Amino acid sequence: MPTIEPSYQSKSDYAYAVIRRRILAEELLPGAVVHQERIAAELGLSTTPLREALKRLATEGLVLLGTHRDARVTELSAGEARSLYEVRLTLDPLAARLAAERRTDGDVDAVRATLAELTPLTGHADLEHLVAHRAFHRAIYAASHNAPLVGVLEGLWDKADRYRQVGLRTVPDSREDVERVRDEHARLAEAVVSGDPERAEQVMHDHVAHSLGRRAIDALS
Repeated sequence: MPTIEPSYQSKSDYAYAVIRRRILAEELLPGAVVHQERIAAELGLSTTPLREALKRLATEGLVLLGTHRDARVTELSAGEARSLYEVRLTLDPLAARLAAERRTDGDVDAVRATLAELTPLTGHADLEHLVAHRAFHRAIYAASHNAPLVGVLEGLWDKADRYRQVGLRTVPDSREDVERVRDEHARLAEAVVSGDPERAEQVMHDHVAHSLGRRAIDALS
């Protein structure tokens, strides 16, 4: 019987992490039924913590819960892709500006460390690369030291990674795209670390405007 890894505080946290990972890795595709009893047995859990995990995933928009025990992975849509893009195009540049104004020594260390681990997303990005990508952007918006803004962006990223996969599948990045993204990340980190709010804001705006999330809107239309 599988055991819960020490890094998880509860059985519900463990179930949440496993199901979320499977959704982002597209092991559970949009519209797929989440078989609660089967997954619970596989993880060595009762259905109670699994149900709690699904409720948490539902609040993040990753699954839809039925009236009984049914649960399905949410479908992807051009409308949601557009909504996510519109909000990010406003809030991510704001977070970058604030980060450049308010970053601490610890924030600078985090930005540099996550940039060093970052690889531009290409092809069908695996979960490790998605996590590294998110860690870098989290280091940027966490440096804004604006708790409500950080909370909103965290919620956006829970959904946005699925649309990044759509963008990658539809129009794979060219070598020029990969180098552009690498350069954008480097310039963004430099602007935040050096304390240049205007440049940080502009680089982030351009980064989002050319993002995979933007590409997903056309792919799903």
